[in-house]
Amino acid sequence: MKRTPDLIDAARSQWGEARPDVDTTSIDVIGRVLRAAAVLRRRLDATIAEGGLNRAEFDLLCALRRGGTAVTPGRLNELTVSSGAATTKRLRELTERGLLERSTDQRDRRSARVQLTERGERLIDGLFPQVMDAEQALLAGLSARQRESLAGGLADLLRAVEGPGEAR
Repeated sequence: MKRTPDLIDAARSQWGEARPDVDTTSIDVIGRVLRAAAVLRRRLDATIAEGGLNRAEFDLLCALRRGGTAVTPGRLNELTVSSGAATTKRLRELTERGLLERSTDQRDRRSARVQLTERGERLIDGLFPQVMDAEQALLAGLSARQRESLAGGLADLLRAVEGPGEAR
């Protein structure tokens, strides 16, 4: 089955005319991944905003909820692929909103541990299913076989760009 041309095909064609000496085949994958990510993020961020959060806050709260235990801010940096400064700012804001609580690590008094409050847990437990429903709706145009193939291909891509040992 022949696929309908899209904006990425148009960009490649234009680059082919403007710079025929440059190999643009990577745009087929990278361009589509980036474009899909932008569209998906924009649509899902609207659902997340209905819960009073932005994407980074939602990701941080989800990391805490699914882990089920208090973690260090450094571990949150790793789980959310965020800088220390960004995580510190989010932790402060979410704590002020009553969604997180910080405590001193009993083994190392210089270190803190962060966990969800009851209010934070209720928020994520209510919002997470809504986000999953929105994701399902966005993928509704793909068959189960297409989803499985795409998931496998994207997993391969992540392994290729992250390298071994990056996923934790």
